Amino acid sequence: MAGTTHVYAGVAATVGMEHAGTLGGIFHQEAGDKKWEQLKNGLAEGAEVHAITVHPTNSDTIFVGSTKGLYRSANSGTKFDRLPLPDGEADIWSVLVHPKNPKRIYAGASPIAVYRSDDGGDRWKKLADPGLPNRVHMAFACRVMRLDADPNSPDDIYATMEANGAMRSRNAGESWEDCTADLIRFCEEPKYRSRIGSQTETEGMLDGHALACSAAAPNTVFLANRMGLFRSSDKGEHWEDMEIGRFSPLTYGRDIRTSPHDPKVLYAALSPAARSTDGSIYKSDDVGKTWKRFDHGIKADATMMGVIVHPKDSNQVYGISRVGQVFGTQDGGKSWSEVRLPEGVRDCYCIAAG
Repeated sequence: MAGTTHVYAGVAATVGMEHAGTLGGIFHQEAGDKKWEQLKNGLAEGAEVHAITVHPTNSDTIFVGSTKGLYRSANSGTKFDRLPLPDGEADIWSVLVHPKNPKRIYAGASPIAVYRSDDGGDRWKKLADPGLPNRVHMAFACRVMRLDADPNSPDDIYATMEANGAMRSRNAGESWEDCTADLIRFCEEPKYRSRIGSQTETEGMLDGHALACSAAAPNTVFLANRMGLFRSSDKGEHWEDMEIGRFSPLTYGRDIRTSPHDPKVLYAALSPAARSTDGSIYKSDDVGKTWKRFDHGIKADATMMGVIVHPKDSNQVYGISRVGQVFGTQDGGKSWSEVRLPEGVRDCYCIAAG
């Protein structure tokens, strides 16, 4: 019905109870309801869902990135159709609807690859191989975790990878340039060195999770990675630490978003580590200069994995923890509610609303 907000959660695994034996998928609810529905119609069995993007001009249309390819629904998830990527069943980790051209869609994959559609998702082409060196040897292939476009320079596309830093395109994805050298420079200082899954101390600085651009900050890109939040004011050539530790005891950056309603407003999902027992949502009203905790009266029991702002209502903001807690406010942060996903849900990756 008109005015209904649909909330979507993407998960890797569900075990036990009602959903026994089901791997991955999407859960959906109407905001304010306590009941979750698992969306299955058209999704491949066993698909782990890494990305959900609600089309900004048509909230009935959603794009879903998964281990079993890229999907689109035209009816809020009632039915999904797999989209025809050149590589077939690619492992998709990110989906971007271009902010200036809603028919142009980008999808980022693992191993590193970027696809583009210029007709709303009907036809796709694989863009040029970025040709980045594999600087960190992890147990998994590098993933394109987030894509965004500079609203001030629509052909400038940025991407961050887990775990291979960042890259940019100046020509809508036809070719790519490495934006990682200055991130590596930080590791000259011991506090920026971190390794968990490799033998490389630059691993933490290259462990990119999300990035965002803002119309209020031309030529600027904001990056969330294992070591915190970082900003480049020259299209990714040089980076500076936003020093989120001045405002938050939690500095592991998992997500960063620009509000679609006010380009000066940023949101970030912060935690102690990739797997932890805490997490929060922080908000900046001045393009990242200062931050305040935004969620109140709730407690994440695990890493805060994502944050999203409703594309049509600035008062609605949602977050998700790794263990399936979905948090939401519908009054601009004055009050918050928590609705847990069904018992047994594990490893939640993303949250979307529209």
